[in-house]
Amino acid sequence: MAAKATLKRMMTYAWLSFRRNGWLSTATILVKMLTLFVIGGLILVSVIANTVLNDLENKIDISMSFTRGTPEDQILAIKREVETLQTVKEINYVSPEEALANFKERHKDDAVILASLEELGDENPLPATLNIKAQAPDQLAAIAKFLTDQQYPSVEKINYFENQKVIDRLSAVVRGVRSTGVLAVLVLAFVAVLVAFNTVRLAIYTSREEINIMKLVGATNWYIRGPFMIEGLLHGGIAAVITAFIFFPLLWVMSPRISVFLPSVNLLAYFSKNFLEFFLILFVIGITLGVGSSFLAVRRYLKI
Repeated sequence: MAAKATLKRMMTYAWLSFRRNGWLSTATILVKMLTLFVIGGLILVSVIANTVLNDLENKIDISMSFTRGTPEDQILAIKREVETLQTVKEINYVSPEEALANFKERHKDDAVILASLEELGDENPLPATLNIKAQAPDQLAAIAKFLTDQQYPSVEKINYFENQKVIDRLSAVVRGVRSTGVLAVLVLAFVAVLVAFNTVRLAIYTSREEINIMKLVGATNWYIRGPFMIEGLLHGGIAAVITAFIFFPLLWVMSPRISVFLPSVNLLAYFSKNFLEFFLILFVIGITLGVGSSFLAVRRYLKI
């Protein structure tokens, strides 16, 4: 009971200090909110990037184009040989005629392309191809290397390497964005700690008479320090709650617009499913910033 009463009094003192330094408390919360918003943005970018990269990797296959006039029997013999690889999931043979029909279907609304094909007459400019899918995306490179090493004389082009360059460039951009975001988080976290540090410093100064009285009546060190730690917890907790509940309406507005350009990305569904985890991340970081900065300020300025 005594411990419960002590904790209640500490919380009361913390709340009084929070209200007494209202403007500074508000500034501290706002800076922490900005930091947490950037962290939330980093999580958002990571979700988009991972979804897009996984989608690209799952859609990518290896396409082997053959020189025109290559006998179908020769192509099918290569197909049977490649099918023996355990890493190969599926191989589809597309004849020049099928390739042309598919091309016309994809561009049926493009009059210029259709007119160009008409000018060619009976000539088919498209080659026969083998489209190869791997059991897992990370096995494609090994399959492409195997095909290159075989040096099939009738193979005109293996297009996996061009697609891999696109993925590598996109991955590099994502890494750059993440690095910039982490740097921004570190800078904002430093500012948040600095502001909170000075908030607690001012709270200690304005409460100096109460602190002296508590010392005289024999209050323990933690009883004196506790309210300032709880105040830091309040700053971080409030910042996390407000950030989380502002973040979701923004997602509700942004998600449909992002899905127009990236159909595989559904941010609202992802964050709705992982709301608790997302909130806990923000809450733990907010509390850590608040309590950590208060602890440092108390050790520095509260001489007991």
